[in-house]
Amino acid sequence: MEHLVKRAEARTTTTPNATMTTLASPTLGATGGRSLWLVDMIAGATGPLHIFDTEQIWTVIDGTAAIEIDGVAYPLDAGDTLVIPARAERQVLATTACRMLVTGDATATARVPGESESRGIPAWIA
Repeated sequence: MEHLVKRAEARTTTTPNATMTTLASPTLGATGGRSLWLVDMIAGATGPLHIFDTEQIWTVIDGTAAIEIDGVAYPLDAGDTLVIPARAERQVLATTACRMLVTGDATATARVPGESESRGIPAWIA
């Protein structure tokens, strides 16, 4: 297993709500089961309401955000960390432009409430 992921090897995925930069994951060759990625959002951007089947840990590096977990909003400033439990409904709102560092299981699958099928493992986690 390769232990070093050079910045040039990081993978970027852009969605309508954010840009995710994968820093470490099994597909980058540096981890056997965890992923680490950056999330960059512009002020006012809101991610979709969704559920992951595993825990995630989010730390705001710059800016401010609010993450709603099961209907409870948690305002986050730079330096704050929020642990999102497995199977909790969550939604991320960038109250200002913000950058967040996230880690979680590399096998995490996402689903949207009301949909019967999983959306699978997002590209930035795999």
